[in-house]
Amino acid sequence: MSSARQLAFLALRQIMYHNAYTDVALDRVLHKSNLTGSDRALVAELVYGTVRRQKTLDAIIDQLGKKPIDQQPPDLRVLLQLGLYQLRYLDQIPPSAAVNTSVEIAKTNKLGQLAGVVNGCLRGYLRQRDKGHDPLQLPETAAERLALQYSFPEWLIGQWLEQFGAEETEQLCQWFNRPAQLDLRVNPLRANVAAVQDKLTQAGVKAEAIANLPNALRLVEKRGLIQDLPGYKEGWWTIQDASAQLVTHLLDPQPGEVIIDACAAPGGKTTHIAEKMQDRGTIWASDKYQARINKIEQNARRLKLSMIRTLIGDSRTYSQFRNMADRVLLDVPCSGLGTLHKRPDIRWQQNPQKIAQLTQLQRELLTTGATWVKPGGYLVYATCTLNPAENEAIANQFLAEHPDWQIVPPRPDSPAFPYAQEQGWIQVLPQRHDMDGFFMVKLQRPA
Repeated sequence: MSSARQLAFLALRQIMYHNAYTDVALDRVLHKSNLTGSDRALVAELVYGTVRRQKTLDAIIDQLGKKPIDQQPPDLRVLLQLGLYQLRYLDQIPPSAAVNTSVEIAKTNKLGQLAGVVNGCLRGYLRQRDKGHDPLQLPETAAERLALQYSFPEWLIGQWLEQFGAEETEQLCQWFNRPAQLDLRVNPLRANVAAVQDKLTQAGVKAEAIANLPNALRLVEKRGLIQDLPGYKEGWWTIQDASAQLVTHLLDPQPGEVIIDACAAPGGKTTHIAEKMQDRGTIWASDKYQARINKIEQNARRLKLSMIRTLIGDSRTYSQFRNMADRVLLDVPCSGLGTLHKRPDIRWQQNPQKIAQLTQLQRELLTTGATWVKPGGYLVYATCTLNPAENEAIANQFLAEHPDWQIVPPRPDSPAFPYAQEQGWIQVLPQRHDMDGFFMVKLQRPA
């Protein structure tokens, strides 16, 4: 267990002080270790949980410290965050173990001068807790209280309060602070849901079908490495969140068509489109970087799909696609604010200024992508964010500038239909639908 906490500490250092993405930092430390099973799961829980709860943990640390924390070596904050996360949020770890291993980590990493401070702060927290006192003092105003209680930036809480109200905002915070769930999309050209479910059960992994979503399974128990699960190497399934699967159902690609997926990496939606088309037709899958193109090609090979063609570059410069596509998918770069349980670092990295820059890119991609659509063809614009400026505002501006285009709601038999709004677009909300937040709208060019 102490080795798991040591690896978590090393990953958190990369995240906090070198701006590494949570999943990248975690993969780096686990790749170099020989941990298996529950120990690997513990490292992931400690890393993701500490990043999620950073604001709350820091507020407690500031209350406990005898000296201002910023006057101490920066590693002290990481050590205290890691220790406090265990004490406050993980019931399965004895408090003595959380304290002692935090002190041990300080000594192991040549931070022995901090060991006494770590011990004193963590035991001070336990003493206050045992007396029924919580050192976290919550403000009275809703935005400040929810931001501190659930560990989100105050600007983001303010936006959600305006969108959803206080009750749903709190539900949304709670959902985003849960451990991330894992959904699969079964490849119907290679397997079926029942067969995959049976193989997973035999391997000790429980998977449940997702209501009204064909070929989808959700893993509900602990699992090992993804690539070691039955059917992965054979191309029977791929990882894809349930809400992301709805995008292809809304696009509704048909065998033999020409499809352009403009921001395609790592290929989840590209390969879903190919499966829906029975691997017949042409998909142009584009991305800006070769490493990301490689991921698309690797996924296509594993799933044994042959119709996908890749193209590297900036989609905004592609004039060769004019009037060429039956359907276009624009799953555009966005703030990612619908995926905060899977990518907890985003809550600390995004801000209104960055989002304003993204909306300009999104408008440009949509304007260019529309030129690729044949008369009478379709375009789906999608994001994995809850932010109206990247969603409804982009769609409404496009329609104002292209009044001959129109929104096409999903058919009643489409898996996307239950999430359709009055305006015809799709809005998936985590607190209501138990899946990643997503926005998508299907637009048709006049014939």
